[in-house]
Amino acid sequence: MRRGKFYFITGGARSGKSSFAEKIAENSGKRVTYIATAEALDEEMAARISEHRKRRPRSWSTIEEPYRVTSVLEEVGQNEGVVLIDCLTLLISNLLFSPSAKEGSQPSEQDVLSEINNLARSARASRADVVIVSNEVGLGVVPEYPQARLYRDLAGWANQIMAEEADHAYFLISGMALDIKALHINPEDV
Repeated sequence: MRRGKFYFITGGARSGKSSFAEKIAENSGKRVTYIATAEALDEEMAARISEHRKRRPRSWSTIEEPYRVTSVLEEVGQNEGVVLIDCLTLLISNLLFSPSAKEGSQPSEQDVLSEINNLARSARASRADVVIVSNEVGLGVVPEYPQARLYRDLAGWANQIMAEEADHAYFLISGMALDIKALHINPEDV
């Protein structure tokens, strides 16, 4: 079975990540399934989700799944096409702060990283091309609270996992994409 390409797109807030990822999917000419991890828990997030929906072509299938992203990818990724997952950092916050976490059974770092590793392996093995979008949250101020620091750390580790597994990895700055796989320097070669 032929394996699809795995693209990882990261960058700061409003850097153009989602638009870049959507162009990759659109330019493929293939059937696109969009897995949205956001939940409209307030009016502002509902407005953001609405804007994302308006940008997507009507021909794309959308699956709104805040928690079981790996399972959905394994199912829809069996067919050729493109699966666009937007976004990894929302998935991490969903897992960390899910209703079950609020009831006292918060997943550990290892639980979350295990899920991220599973998602990366599934993306790499998928028959469909997979495009995963993630925020680079570790470039700013150190968060004041332990949970926020844990989230930042998990996002950084998750991005490293995805970039390592991906065939192509891009960092978006001011709407411009840098091919970070092409720029990568192996520490053993230094």
